Amino acid sequence: METVEIDGSRGEGGGQMVRTSVAMATVTGIPTRLTRIRENRPTNGLSKQHCAAVNAVAMMAGSKVEGNVIGSRELYFIPGDEEVNDIQMNIGTAGSVSLVLQAMLLAARNHKERLTMDISGGTNVMWAPPIDSYQHLLFPLMRRMGIHADAHILDRGFYPQGGGRVMATLNPIGRISPLQLDDLGELRAIRGVCFSQRLPDWITKEIAEGCENALSPLADVDIEIQKTEGDSRGAGIALVAEFDNGMLGSNALTSRGRTADIAGEDAALDLIREINSGATMDVHTADQLLPYMAMADGKSSFSVSRISKHLLSQMDTLESFLDVKFGVERRNNIYKFTVTPGDSS
Repeated sequence: METVEIDGSRGEGGGQMVRTSVAMATVTGIPTRLTRIRENRPTNGLSKQHCAAVNAVAMMAGSKVEGNVIGSRELYFIPGDEEVNDIQMNIGTAGSVSLVLQAMLLAARNHKERLTMDISGGTNVMWAPPIDSYQHLLFPLMRRMGIHADAHILDRGFYPQGGGRVMATLNPIGRISPLQLDDLGELRAIRGVCFSQRLPDWITKEIAEGCENALSPLADVDIEIQKTEGDSRGAGIALVAEFDNGMLGSNALTSRGRTADIAGEDAALDLIREINSGATMDVHTADQLLPYMAMADGKSSFSVSRISKHLLSQMDTLESFLDVKFGVERRNNIYKFTVTPGDSS
């Protein structure tokens, strides 16, 4: 079988290209070679987190991998035909649980039995979606496509210690329904989860207040406070705006340069920008749902407020494995996307 060649320096040139490539290689059964991995990034090659995701996907199908070591700029992935449905993975330190889970869920597209994943690492870290957004935003939208995934946080893990642990499940994916989000309709509610670990109570209070003050002209906000104990220390918030026909999300973490009240305000202002833009999906969720739309039984549509390099790279990678057409049209300062799988035109 001919090998798919992926230039890992194209587009955003980051880890998402690696994760999507090995997952889609598993789904399609096509051997895949990645070269020039993260060539344009400050640190070239695979990181510990990328290696963990590749290992997890390889374990799921008994796949063979060459070059899956930290710093490697080339990777050769030969998909297997096994089906392993109980995976344990320790990423180590604060590597993102969400990003490893992203690759595993996609790679399990053809599994015939329920998949159980026990993943340790970082649950809430910079430059990665918080696991809370999966629970309250991504998974509900996936359910509308007929894909039933769930995740439970056993321990939270923040940078740099990590120490988080998540148990996730995915029911066998049968027919994938297209997702048509052309109009969100009326705003119905804004919900949030404000979390902190090994920090004083006033931290969550200030995050929630900063958020509520910014959102109060728009809607009432129902924020759940979660305080936990664990190996690492941190705090943040994840928000979801629920509409008649869809959902938009935002999130923020505290840091030395971002005080508690500012973190709450930042998350709220990000959400307000998305709501006011007229987009029907936030760009990070679009990244993650795009592969499922590309394999759906019919045409999907949505709009985003901006086109990220991640989204462009995701389209490029998916076109290497699937017969799918992507359409993009700018209209009234938003970008309307259509996703047409090969047999749906």
